[in-house]
This record gives sequence, structure tokens and C-alpha cells, in this order.
Amino acid sequence: MNSTPSGFWKTKYGPRRVRHDPPTLAEAIAAAQGMTDDVQAQVEFAASLMGLPAADVRPEVLKAASPRRTTNTIAFATRAGTQRAVVVERRPIRRSVARSFG
Repeated sequence: MNSTPSGFWKTKYGPRRVRHDPPTLAEAIAAAQGMTDDVQAQVEFAASLMGLPAADVRPEVLKAASPRRTTNTIAFATRAGTQRAVVVERRPIRRSVARSFG
């Protein structure tokens, strides 16, 4: 199979057209948030995926920024008199959808 610059592939069944759909802004932001927690890096990543200037993407990334996770640290003393830190984090539960087969 040879690729031609015009966006068509030559196959044994004839030419096939290659479809190119750039991601939507929401898709690009979601991908950027999955890659990094740094907002500036998210802006640059989403802008590069969309082919837009970073100034146009920044307000949308800031709107979609996830709220900070809160972490509670609890310290307590053991029998030996030393302190031990316990970190408690709340993670969202991912529930799978039950399907009935039959």
C-alpha cells in the first residue's frame, strides 16, 4: 500500500481516502489534562493538538480545570514514642455498568 500526498491510499481494492478530523477543543483539553497536571503545559498541549494559538485555548483550559484534591494528613504516636504519618485520600469510585446478557 502506497500513500500519496493527496490523502488517498492505493489498495488492491482501489484508492481509499484518508479522513483527517482534528480533535474538538473539549477533546484536546481532556487529553491535555490526562497528560499533565500543570495548567501551562495543558494549554500548550491542547493548543498544539488544535493548531490554535495558546492565548485562544487558555480561557477554556482554565474553565475546565479540575478542582484541587484535598489530602488530609493525620499524625499519631506509636508505642515507641515516634510519630507516624498517615495520608488519607479520597478517590472517586469508578463503577462499571452492569449488563445483562441473555
